[in-house]
Amino acid sequence: MSRSVMRWWLSGIVMGAVWTLAPHAGAADQPDVRPNIVFILVDDLGWADLGFSGADLHETPRLDRLATASKWFTCAYASAPVCTPTRAAIMTGKHPARLHMTIWREAIGDQERDRRLLPPEPEADLPLREVTLAEALGGAGYVTAHVGKWHLGSVTHFPEVQGFDIHLAGNHWGAPATHFFPYRGPGFGERRYVPGLPWGHEGEYLADRLTDEAIEIIRRAKDRPFFLNLWHYGVHTPIQAKADDVAHFQGRVRPELHHRNATYAAMVKNLDDNVGRLLDCLDELGLSERTIVVFSSDNGGYINAPAKQPKQPVTNNFPLRSGKGSLYEGGIRVPLLVRWPARIAPGRDATPVASADLYRTLLDLTDTPAKLDEAQQADAVSLAPLLTAAADKLPERTLYWHYPHYYPTSTPASAVREGNWKLIEYFEDQRTELYNLAEDEAEQHDLAGAQPQRAAELRARLSAWREGVAAQTPRPNPGFKSPSP
Repeated sequence: MSRSVMRWWLSGIVMGAVWTLAPHAGAADQPDVRPNIVFILVDDLGWADLGFSGADLHETPRLDRLATASKWFTCAYASAPVCTPTRAAIMTGKHPARLHMTIWREAIGDQERDRRLLPPEPEADLPLREVTLAEALGGAGYVTAHVGKWHLGSVTHFPEVQGFDIHLAGNHWGAPATHFFPYRGPGFGERRYVPGLPWGHEGEYLADRLTDEAIEIIRRAKDRPFFLNLWHYGVHTPIQAKADDVAHFQGRVRPELHHRNATYAAMVKNLDDNVGRLLDCLDELGLSERTIVVFSSDNGGYINAPAKQPKQPVTNNFPLRSGKGSLYEGGIRVPLLVRWPARIAPGRDATPVASADLYRTLLDLTDTPAKLDEAQQADAVSLAPLLTAAADKLPERTLYWHYPHYYPTSTPASAVREGNWKLIEYFEDQRTELYNLAEDEAEQHDLAGAQPQRAAELRARLSAWREGVAAQTPRPNPGFKSPSP
């Protein structure tokens, strides 16, 4: 069977799913003009990795153009410094600490045991009792589709049982063995594969293929309101890109640049190209005016060096400190763009917001009725008033993070931001650090000693919050032996 015939056959199945699972227009046969949603989530993309946010090697003309047409939240945060917890927060509108989903799935039970603390054992799967964003929108008549990385549980917790009518290419792993077809092979200490992408060809690149599949779904679902997750595996390791794109950047790398990884720059370029292709599809189909496009990342940029490039860090989050896995700004600050030409005026907004907020926001923007439980009301707010100019600011709020695990950039810690003040508390030695982000965005000046009362107040607030959400905390390791002096 040729690939074109195979794609025709598969698309017939997709179309059948769309029309079987989505309600029809009704007796009056009136067109449904509710906005569509396209949610593009990138893996490990740093806040400073894009042209519009200051990247000095990377080239992102299509995303730069999208930023000028969007509400750009310049102080947006991931709900966690690693991927799975943030994805859980987006899908449920709840804080990862409350869900007990605080680390990526593969790391559960396989964490370092020779450290001072033993991390807790978090939940491996997004609980089926949670009402996901897809379930809420699907119950209101939306066609729901997920393409790409899932990483929220085993096969019994895949998108098909979490509210999605259509699912392609997701599983329980957080990264592919390779970004090139057939997307399988040895990697990360095991053999991995990306399911549901047959009939590719040599040299085919994963982000290209995922975008192809997303565009096909848009074309076939265009007559119904749809919610499409396009959750890319890139720009996560393995750091691989198409040879021509890598060559494009190799001659541009300079010692004075903050970004100096040509292969990673090529991955970012490919991402930009594919965002452009998807936006062009919306334009071609006349859907742009009534489609909400969300673009974000699941955590800060990965600043460590991959195994095959031991002397070349993946990225640099300058001017922000540190990166993925850390509760410094470089680990949790992420890009966030929201475009809806019909109702959202473009511009910058410096309000501190979190990825969990997108759950309530998208339900409000689509007028989707939802019964929010107490946790969803406590953990997130709707950004709809800011987006639609119904309000010029949100009520004062406090943001929290909880990462009770080890990572190359951090030891177990929690953090709180209130106004411009941010406190990080480390569990190993109960040390705290305090920063005034309005004056010190790079977090170079710890003010905990100079402002002990403020630090104590924020620490008490953080402790009370952990207790209120029943956050899991690390415990002393009875087998730990301090290094000899």
